[in-house]
Amino acid sequence: MKRHFVLIALLLFPLLTLAQQDASISGYISDAETGETLISANFAIANSSKGTSSNTSGYYTLTDIEPGTYTVVATYIGYQRYEKQIELTPGENLRLDIKLKPEGYQLDEVVVTSKKEQDEKRDIGLAQVETEFIKKVPTAFQADVFRSLQLLPGVKAASDFSSGLYIRGGSPDQTLILLDRTTVYNPSHFFGFFSTFNPDAVKDVRLYKGGYPAKYGGRLGSVLTIFNKDGNRNEFKGTVSLGLLASRAMVEGPFKNGSYMFAVRRSTLEPVLAVLRKNVDNIPNSFYFLDINGKVNYDLNANNKLSLAFYSGIDDLSFPFANDANISLNYGNQTLSTNWTHIFSDKLFSNFTLTGSRYFNYPSFNVASTPFERSNNIYDFSLKGDFEYLPNNSHEVSTGFWTGVMTLKLQDTFDEQDTFSSRIHTQYGSWYLQDKWNLSEQWSMTPGIRLNAFSEGNYLRVEPRFSLEYKPTDRIRLQAAYGRYNQFLTLISNEAFSGFDVWLTTDNGVPPSYGDQYVLGAKTIPWKGYGLDFEIYYRSMEDLFELDPFLPDQAGLPYQDIFRFGKGYAYGAELFFERRVGQLTGFMGYTFSLTRRKYPNFNEPLAANGQPRFYPPKYDRIHDLNVVLEYKIDKRWSATASFNYSTGQAYTKPLGRTAAFDFPTSGNPLNQLIVGRVNASRLPDYHRLDLSFSRTGTFFDLGEAEWQLQLINAYSRRNVWFYNYDLEKNPAQRKEVTLLPILPTITYSIDF
Repeated sequence: MKRHFVLIALLLFPLLTLAQQDASISGYISDAETGETLISANFAIANSSKGTSSNTSGYYTLTDIEPGTYTVVATYIGYQRYEKQIELTPGENLRLDIKLKPEGYQLDEVVVTSKKEQDEKRDIGLAQVETEFIKKVPTAFQADVFRSLQLLPGVKAASDFSSGLYIRGGSPDQTLILLDRTTVYNPSHFFGFFSTFNPDAVKDVRLYKGGYPAKYGGRLGSVLTIFNKDGNRNEFKGTVSLGLLASRAMVEGPFKNGSYMFAVRRSTLEPVLAVLRKNVDNIPNSFYFLDINGKVNYDLNANNKLSLAFYSGIDDLSFPFANDANISLNYGNQTLSTNWTHIFSDKLFSNFTLTGSRYFNYPSFNVASTPFERSNNIYDFSLKGDFEYLPNNSHEVSTGFWTGVMTLKLQDTFDEQDTFSSRIHTQYGSWYLQDKWNLSEQWSMTPGIRLNAFSEGNYLRVEPRFSLEYKPTDRIRLQAAYGRYNQFLTLISNEAFSGFDVWLTTDNGVPPSYGDQYVLGAKTIPWKGYGLDFEIYYRSMEDLFELDPFLPDQAGLPYQDIFRFGKGYAYGAELFFERRVGQLTGFMGYTFSLTRRKYPNFNEPLAANGQPRFYPPKYDRIHDLNVVLEYKIDKRWSATASFNYSTGQAYTKPLGRTAAFDFPTSGNPLNQLIVGRVNASRLPDYHRLDLSFSRTGTFFDLGEAEWQLQLINAYSRRNVWFYNYDLEKNPAQRKEVTLLPILPTITYSIDF
């Protein structure tokens, strides 16, 4: 036995000696001016294939480096290239924190790039939008995160009045939205006109449109991660923006071993409403919305960092929409997250996050002195742990857990009588493991698995994930991905106004929804400074659950009996082309897509096989085209144009009506509509052109300033929102209800 041990030791000794001689480099990559960490910045050894990128904390690690003298390079879009010569000794773990100097930004630095040095941002299904793009692209009234995302292929908007994200055939509740690793349940303001995220406070916006990795779960479709700024670590800075609908302000600065950032945004519509009330009927008695963001960071030492981030948002409205009729809305979100980043070694990195999220919604109606009130609350508290282990340059192993407790409360009251009440308290947990395995310089694969547990109903679900990539040349990437996904929540949403949204969850007799996703992609660089990406996808959706709209009364029914269950599918193709050189820059995105749903005893007559027919949801758009261009006129002036064309929304067309007369009681006609198949008709095609002109300057030598003049819907295309039918006339008359007319806006921003 002893001789066997000695023999094994002798055989392994050369390998152990060789491993001990290898060196490694690790550290943080940050902005030299602000100290803000940079996500997905690139680090490499010059003239070699060895390279990596920084994670969501700005930390990178490169291992298995033979001792010697090297030139290392760090790059990031919008920053000057960093080069430094280093010498590594056997077994050395070099800590190299890098500060990159910014260059002047342009619009062509804002969308997912096609340069080789940005490969990490071009994983399958992944898109990224920079904050300067959000501020530059023309949008009605306010720069908005979600409106900018809606310009990307595969992402659709329900209307001009909706900031909801309809991604690859999924409804908004099928997208997991994380702000500083904390779930946000209703990310909208002003009836869904735009999102709750203040662009001044945002550092990183990353959208996984499909086939997303095992690190994330809980939604059938996609994941949106948003990180707020850490705050300037070198000097006090601030910005103020004044707009027609809302104004915002942000300050940031350093303190000993740390930094802070605080931002606020509030509607400024009250003076306009006061003037309108004197001359126009049915103007809100009161209306405002408010956002507050904050983040505080503290470095205990080089290997331990703490941060505290919070968000609070609210919408409050009182609106007399008719005589003796009033509606009041009060809804919002509150989030809090505490994060501890710990570096165990040059090969093991970790994040631990304690989160709290609250969603509240208190709508009320009063019609003819009869009140209806609703109380809907979500309380979600969780603990998350994420670990990244890099044993060598061939493997990047990630694992982690997410466990928490959630309480959902819903109570409806009509004329002071309870009509529906539900309270669900559940525990949930998940664990994931994945490995990005670089098989060679051309081939890499990422297998993964995720386990989800939900206590209400005792559900346990296993989700395999897998992606594969092949690089035949430096300019071509061929990709494929598969994943199984489960969802334990559903959103009962009003497509007109987000203030009525209600979240419900699985329980006994209400199984979670599930589905599979298949994605194929090709990312290319046809010429220097250009990018061309193409992806196709198919996804299934099973056990979709929503409130049964045909129930006359939900009061007294068991929880599982208030739902109906269905299925669906979606498939499509996306094309993305961009130009990043010269005075004229921008991109074009085109999407062909189709999505369908079906539910029992719905959309009759039944199909030939006796089964319910599939039908398109309202947000199904077969063709969708977006073109965004920026032209740099000179050092101060720039012009931006954004054009959108899409197939009209689906709707159910009335085919006729019957009238019965109520004799002898009143003699009034009782109209009954005869309608066609569900959403079998289409509104006219949608198209719109937005223009923006920006001029930069100074504000009394106290800071930089910018005027932004926008023309929304420049040629005043009156796109149809929906049709309204007047049944009092015979024959009934159809009236078009249109979306935004031509709309000029102005914004003035000051950076100090």
